[in-house]
Amino acid sequence: MTDGTIYIDADGRETKAFNIYDGSGIHLVRKAGVEVGIVTGRQSPIVEFRARELGITEVYQRILDKVKIYDDLLRKYGLQDLEMAYMGDDVVDVPVLSRCGFACAPREAPEDVRHRVHFIPMAAAGHGAARELCEFILEAQGKLGRVLARFHR
Repeated sequence: MTDGTIYIDADGRETKAFNIYDGSGIHLVRKAGVEVGIVTGRQSPIVEFRARELGITEVYQRILDKVKIYDDLLRKYGLQDLEMAYMGDDVVDVPVLSRCGFACAPREAPEDVRHRVHFIPMAAAGHGAARELCEFILEAQGKLGRVLARFHR
């Protein structure tokens, strides 16, 4: 949901930039009944804030062993690997990308990561890539037209 840039002010406060289109995409998939979660290796209050804005309750920060969280989420929601989608942008994500049913990475991810995924959005990370992924998932589920129809009245 970001381009990977971290802004740190003179007082050491960290912030990040989020794209409104990505947020809208997350709203669309959530309206269609798709659960969304955030698993990140960093810890940042702004991530928690943005997740609350988007209604995302599954937020895990300062996580290096992402497989453990992934396994916990599979159990919690009663899902199998084939039913999970995951977007990751670095080598720490590879273990989950290798297991999930639909693996995604932004185009800026290292080559080693990009070669392991099923889908690379055309939009840049933090600039619509998450929205593109959300719409792709909705289209694959046959839900995109219905979800967008409410805006086309």
